[in-house]
Amino acid sequence: MSVRRLNHAVLYVSNVSRTVGFYREMLGFEVSTEIPGKAAFLRAQGSANDHDLGLFEIGAGAPAPGPQVGLYHLAWEVGTLPELAEIRGRLAAGGALVGASDHRVSKSLYAKDPDGIEFEVMWRVPAQDWEHELAQGDMIAPLDLEDALARWGGKATGAAAGSPT
Repeated sequence: MSVRRLNHAVLYVSNVSRTVGFYREMLGFEVSTEIPGKAAFLRAQGSANDHDLGLFEIGAGAPAPGPQVGLYHLAWEVGTLPELAEIRGRLAAGGALVGASDHRVSKSLYAKDPDGIEFEVMWRVPAQDWEHELAQGDMIAPLDLEDALARWGGKATGAAAGSPT
């Protein structure tokens, strides 16, 4: 099996309306189909998918403390660092941003939705720069987005740039 990219993700949430609002406001997702109070299917701007995120309401319930078996997080890739910087501002303003890391081959933001489900928004470093980046030391470092912007500017990577996803 040769995986090209994540087609869509589906989450169980406590309140579908609240979660739709979050993903619309924070990441710019659009509702493609909605069953009020039960489910919603959202599409990222410019996506060719029917939906990129499915949400099913299961109602409120206190989550168990600490890590649990199951999904840890989802990662959505953006095409440029300016897009990542814009999303960082939205997530921070919305109180959802919980971290940022430089993984050498990717630059990543971490956030949580209203149910505490963690997700990642990342930009992939151009493949020709991976060897240099990996030689920089620790595999995970604090993200210096301004430094990355100074180095790569608005360079597009991923499917939009014609490389494999």
